Amino acid sequence: MSKNYIEAANTLPIYDECDILVVGGGAAGHSAAIAAARAGAKKVILMERYGYFGGNVTGGYVLMLPALSWRKYSMVRGIQEEWFRRLDKTAPEAYIAPSFEDLGKTDPVLLHRWSSIHGNTNPGPNDRIIRAPYFEPNQLKIELDLMIQEEPNIKVMIHCWGTKPIMDGDTIKGVIFESKEGRKCVMAKVVIDATGDGDIYSQAGAECTKFGDEPTSVDKTALVWRMGGVDFELYHQWARQYPELARNFSSELAKVAGFPTAFFTDSRNDVVWVNNWLPNRNCIDLEDIKFTEFTVRNSIRRTIKYIKETLPFAFRNAFLYDIAPQLGTRGSRRLIGEYVISKLDFACQTKFDDVIAWHSLLPFVTDGAPVELPYRCILPKKIENLLCPGRHLSADAGAIGMLYLIPQCVGTGQAAGVAAAVAVQDGTTTHNVDIKRVQKILCYEQDVPLPRQENTNPELVRELEEFQYGTMTPMAKKIREEAGLDW
Repeated sequence: MSKNYIEAANTLPIYDECDILVVGGGAAGHSAAIAAARAGAKKVILMERYGYFGGNVTGGYVLMLPALSWRKYSMVRGIQEEWFRRLDKTAPEAYIAPSFEDLGKTDPVLLHRWSSIHGNTNPGPNDRIIRAPYFEPNQLKIELDLMIQEEPNIKVMIHCWGTKPIMDGDTIKGVIFESKEGRKCVMAKVVIDATGDGDIYSQAGAECTKFGDEPTSVDKTALVWRMGGVDFELYHQWARQYPELARNFSSELAKVAGFPTAFFTDSRNDVVWVNNWLPNRNCIDLEDIKFTEFTVRNSIRRTIKYIKETLPFAFRNAFLYDIAPQLGTRGSRRLIGEYVISKLDFACQTKFDDVIAWHSLLPFVTDGAPVELPYRCILPKKIENLLCPGRHLSADAGAIGMLYLIPQCVGTGQAAGVAAAVAVQDGTTTHNVDIKRVQKILCYEQDVPLPRQENTNPELVRELEEFQYGTMTPMAKKIREEAGLDW
């Protein structure tokens, strides 16, 4: 619409003041708040629009975390693996994943055992065991709550929606939020935009891309739901015995649903989660959001009916178990930060002095060999004291499809929290923070593997050098050739 309403000037009450304000309690924001508190921040506020933490993990039912390892090495640790160490003690039935001792093994018996659990093996001539945990979202909700409650320096604001930055020139000073108490604001020395959609940085003046500016692999939305009363292992045995029939079934399933749809095992055999991909949908466009919610829910009954009638041996007693309370979000805004990560960085294994995460990724480019993520990819240009971890980080259209996933949200969120704490403690800004100190805290105090540190595993480095860091894979070579690089 072309009409406008002029809002009258208003005086807003300051609800609170803090060292670090984290807007968004998803995988990135939850990790940022905890990391900041553990790094010595005296007062951290975590603001979340829902009543729980985890975002797409616990609310969007993204129930598998891919590629936490490379060969026999656990590469994505820190707060990410803390989730599962804690579940091991409190609710061991709530997640399933290969043990650390089995990582990288090529034993055919182990490979057969884990082949039904998507993502835990690397099919092909170099098939190995990979760590890709599946989990029960409601149990993880409880655990994420407990992690926050154990940190006395964190104040929680749930059911509060951060809506607008408060700026002093190019420096952010706080955020306006809406809640049942009305419109108020929180003032902070450093703000972390962990909304996933750049809700804060886009209004602060940070440069960013918008949905549709260029084609990406994340131009899709979803609404995940689950079926109970199934026997997934029996289905998997059938699919392995009759692969062509299984492919035909998958093709017909998408036709029945009306969009690409597939189901995967849960943390238990009698429940599956049903993922979907609605193409060319923007997760911050109101019409696309409505379309996704209605279209998927309208498809659920006919989809279950088709599955029960087609595969009664495994799904005769299937029923709708639940529907994710949150939209499955993939693509919207992306930061154009101080550094924009590209697939060429993966293909060339670019080394960064400001590396804050060293992650194995889905094995498309480097066959899973870990790649370096720089601090500058969460740092907006010109805007001071604002950090932007998570799926809206600074990456180009080719790289974002491997960086918007949960492990990278956790990793960049954890790094943002530490960097914010160090900046406040040292009296510096986010642009001139002591990155070496940030790396030391991550690496030595928060169990985050980083390259070129004193405790970097020399055996891992040796294997990576022998493997040439994955730069000789066919896809890496193709990416370099397309860029005109003479390797």
